[in-house]
Amino acid sequence: VQLQASGGGLVQAGGSLRLSCAASGIMFRIVSAYWYRQAPGKEREWVASIHPAGATDYADSVKGRFTISRDNVKSMVFLQMSDLKLEDTGVYYCQVRSPQTFWGQGTQVTVSS
Repeated sequence: VQLQASGGGLVQAGGSLRLSCAASGIMFRIVSAYWYRQAPGKEREWVASIHPAGATDYADSVKGRFTISRDNVKSMVFLQMSDLKLEDTGVYYCQVRSPQTFWGQGTQVTVSS
């Protein structure tokens, strides 16, 4: 199983970014997919989840600003991030559970003032 995350970058506070994660080697349509992030000096934290039928969950810190979605045909999961804040800075990781857990390599998001 391989997960390739992309879409990170440098953005000003209040801006938007869209992260993508391409999965291979797994029957993507039947697994739940997740985004996590890790800020400098902090532990990795869960950001959002999307389940096979499309149900979603969000951490309180991103609710209303981030949207997770998936494309089962392309085996991809996305994270649309809007109204970005300084505290959203970190490395963002995608994850799938089959139920074995697999992680992508991470993509850096830096929000500047």
